[in-house]
Amino acid sequence: MRMLCTLTALALFGASAWAQTYPTKPIRWVVPSTPGDGSDVTGRLIADKISRELGQAVVIDNKPGAGGVLGSDAVAKSAADGYTMIVGNAGSHGVNAGIYSKLPYDVVKDFVPVAMICTTPNVMVVSPHTKVKTVAEFIALAKANPGKFNYASGGVGSSAHLSAELFKSLTGTDITHIPYKGSSPAVAALLADESQLMIGNLPPWSTQIKAGKVQALAVTTAKRHHSLPDVPALAEALPGFETVAWFGVLAPAATPKAVVDRMNAVINQALEQADVKARLATLACDPAPGTPEAFAQRVNVDVARWKKLASERNIRAD
Repeated sequence: MRMLCTLTALALFGASAWAQTYPTKPIRWVVPSTPGDGSDVTGRLIADKISRELGQAVVIDNKPGAGGVLGSDAVAKSAADGYTMIVGNAGSHGVNAGIYSKLPYDVVKDFVPVAMICTTPNVMVVSPHTKVKTVAEFIALAKANPGKFNYASGGVGSSAHLSAELFKSLTGTDITHIPYKGSSPAVAALLADESQLMIGNLPPWSTQIKAGKVQALAVTTAKRHHSLPDVPALAEALPGFETVAWFGVLAPAATPKAVVDRMNAVINQALEQADVKARLATLACDPAPGTPEAFAQRVNVDVARWKKLASERNIRAD
């Protein structure tokens, strides 16, 4: 028994000592989406901050494709040594578990949540050519023209995809899904009137809304969001409607806890810095420091929710 206790103590000491020296080389953060998307923007902001704290570069590696599946798969199969992580989101690590019958990894079992970065509402925007000002007006227009309007998303399985499907389910509207390869081309498509609706993450839309280039009809938080106080909550027109996007760092499942805790601590510290808070505020993102365990609970709740909706709406990406 004494030998077992000694070996356990030595193992714990070794892990703790390793965490104190970690990292000894650059860290790669995979972003499973295109540059300019929410995961990309928030990931780059935090990566820059913690690089200085850790004394090693945190390099962003964009791997878009299949709604986050390609990037997620690459990280799930990477060495669990703390040098490869993913800046995941509610689509890549929530929605995908519901819409893919066979993923090459398990969203819950093959990743360990490290730290949440921030949360943000989705925002319902319509093409400037649509000429509607309220959610009720858009619903009436869509019902009068079944199948004639399109909605954009950053890809099958993105939170924009499922948010719009939830909207269709609650309103009985017939609107065609047009998936794009990331939020940036989806934004461009709506501005060009290739699509007429998007219920996407707020950060890529913030500049367009403030410039008056699109009409924001609603935010998807339960109540109005402080960043857009004059924009109604979608729940005001559709009681119970709420979808909140999140961005956070996850690592391969077997990553040592000492490394997870170290990275969690430096990310939480970065989120407390005034300039980081100010930058996130311009993106309508709310900092969400917390424990890995709290982040894991968020992932589990999202997975269960989107599996239920995907089953009810028969939404499949494969």
